[in-house]
Parts: sequence; C-alpha cells; structure tokens
Amino acid sequence: MVLIASFACFSSTAQTTTYGEKHGHTLNLGLGIGYYGYAHSNMPVVHANFEFDVAKNFTLAPFASFYKYERYYNWGDKNHPKRDYYYRETVIPIGIKGTYYFDQFLGAGSNWDFYLAGSLGFVYRSYSWENGYEGDRYTHGSRLYLDAHIGTEYHFNKSLGMFLDLSSGVSTVGLAFHL
Repeated sequence: MVLIASFACFSSTAQTTTYGEKHGHTLNLGLGIGYYGYAHSNMPVVHANFEFDVAKNFTLAPFASFYKYERYYNWGDKNHPKRDYYYRETVIPIGIKGTYYFDQFLGAGSNWDFYLAGSLGFVYRSYSWENGYEGDRYTHGSRLYLDAHIGTEYHFNKSLGMFLDLSSGVSTVGLAFHL
C-alpha cells in the first residue's frame, strides 16, 4: 500500500547524475519474505540498511533485518484432550552488505541502478514450541549470516527510488531515500 501511494505522490523526473553517480548516503527500507531455520515456511521480513560510497560503483551498508514466524494449532483425539500447541521463531540478522553497481557497464539510464551484492554478519535466532509436555526454548546468538543478492532500483527523482532485491535468504521490495 505504501509503495502504491509512493508511485502516486512522486513524479518520475530523471535523476540529474551521470555515470559518475554516487550510490551512497542512501537509506533503504524494505518489506519482503525470507526463510531461515526450520519454520518450513517463508516469514515476513522488515529490512533496513544505510549505504556509504567506498569506491566507484561500490558501497558498503550496515544492515539489520527482522523475521518472525508463529504457528498455532489445536490437536487432540479420543485418547488425548484437545489443547493448543504453538511454534514461534524470531530471527534478527545484523551485518554489512557490499554492493557493486553495474549501471555503467550495462549502459543503464540515470533512472536505473542494477547491482550484485553480498551480506555478511551474525544472526540472533530464538525459537520455542509447545509439544504437549513442557515448552522448550532455544536461543542461538552468534551464528554466521551469509546472503547473496541481485537487484535493481528505479529513481523517481533525485531523492527517492524504489528497489527490488532478490537474494538467497531475504527478498525485499522497498523505498530508497537518497540523502
């Protein structure tokens, strides 16, 4: 809904940069889907990063994401009374994303960015479930987090763009605020 409203509110005037374009000083906020662990299902994801220029066509961006999955169900039969069971999982990856932009190589217009990226960091993971006996809770705080990305951004104007980031773990669509 936010994305549709953004399309309606902002014009698609061309960005005034050239192939020497700076990609840094950009706040990227996205929503999407991801998979981690044993939830046996995709989980909704909220993601944020802030890009800094490091070299021509290359940025680094500290990032944080948040996934949460919950499943409740009721089970019972003639030998066991019906009762509620649950499974909950929370995943919070934190790290740095390195991005290389191929705009110049592809001859893309100034309204478009195309990139490949990789994320490296640590993940906090907490999960618990009720199995009919005692609920169990497990927490893992320092697992390595790796993710590979391919993506694009369309610039509505000099300050605002919309991106699509497809990856091996978390795929998001969102808004890019160029500060």
